[in-house]
Amino acid sequence: MAAASVSGAAASEASARPLRGFHGAHQAGIEEAPLPRTTVVSFDVIARNRAELTDLMRTITDRARVLTAGGVPDGAGISGPPTDSGMLGPEVPGGNLLVTVGVGASLFDGRFGLAARRPDRLTAMPTFPNDALDPAWCHGDLSLQLSARDEDTVLHALRDIARHTRGAAQIRWRMDGFVSPPRPSGTPRNLLGFRDGTANPAPADLGKLVWTPDGGSFLVVRLIRMLVEFWDRIGISEQEQLIGRARDSGAPLDGDREFDEPKFAADPIGKVIPLTSHIRLANPRTPQTAGNRILRRGFNYDRGVDAAGDLDLGLIFTCYQRDIPSQFEAVQHRLKDEPLVDYIRPFGGGYFLVLPGVRDAKDYLGRALLS
Repeated sequence: MAAASVSGAAASEASARPLRGFHGAHQAGIEEAPLPRTTVVSFDVIARNRAELTDLMRTITDRARVLTAGGVPDGAGISGPPTDSGMLGPEVPGGNLLVTVGVGASLFDGRFGLAARRPDRLTAMPTFPNDALDPAWCHGDLSLQLSARDEDTVLHALRDIARHTRGAAQIRWRMDGFVSPPRPSGTPRNLLGFRDGTANPAPADLGKLVWTPDGGSFLVVRLIRMLVEFWDRIGISEQEQLIGRARDSGAPLDGDREFDEPKFAADPIGKVIPLTSHIRLANPRTPQTAGNRILRRGFNYDRGVDAAGDLDLGLIFTCYQRDIPSQFEAVQHRLKDEPLVDYIRPFGGGYFLVLPGVRDAKDYLGRALLS
């Protein structure tokens, strides 16, 4: 009993520990392990000129700095509205929020004089084979991801940023997500019941696979509905053949543990792990495809039911890389017509350039781009 009490206290202490400071070479929310609650938001910028766009980016930076630090909100005037929604009480807890901001290709049109500064690798997300994209759920001038341990912390931050940027940006689309705790251990599971993100690159590889030279990254967001009514009617063996892993343990079908390396070379005809399995197509484990690897971050979503009474569940797939065409798109082309497409339906998302981190109190997101 005493040992259990000590363990519980240690877990409580760990959950209360601050995540990281706001300032740094890279933005938060990329290298860190996904937190239980998140929202991914796309904005259309309605600022009238470059000066107003610069003010918008300064405002987002200032609010992110305040929200991640926490503290007592500024007092309101005698007759003015309160400066804070009050959702988190009289004092905003610090150290429990990650904020990640990106810019889409559409920001580099003729409105703000930025066309010549658009990175060649930043384009609008195309429609891939097997997609069913809804324009209302695609693209955007800005991306914002807010992640925290608690749902009210995420919503509080979103309300704050939306309030302070009103008149300069408006929400285009938003999707809330969550990460399940490891059950019973290992990588968290998606709503198909399989672990999601097992084969992510090691931290030592992020410099060559994720970060751009200035400290930014390229973000792909894919909103993927899972057709769970159909998925739940097929046998466990078929599910495992489609994925290439054992559902319970997460191990590749030729291994025993989640992080065992699949032995594709020893199974050239796919007798154990089918050639059309998701893990084999996504990451063939060859020298030629090693540079295609991405840092994958997945969040489950639940939007209730659709008009037909079917469960509206799925995945907010996000991934980070240095080069979208040679990484995410290379993987996506290998996945064309994989058997799993009968059970998933990508309907939204976009490509974004995640800006470099904010170095100090005088810096702001997008400073190098806008100055």
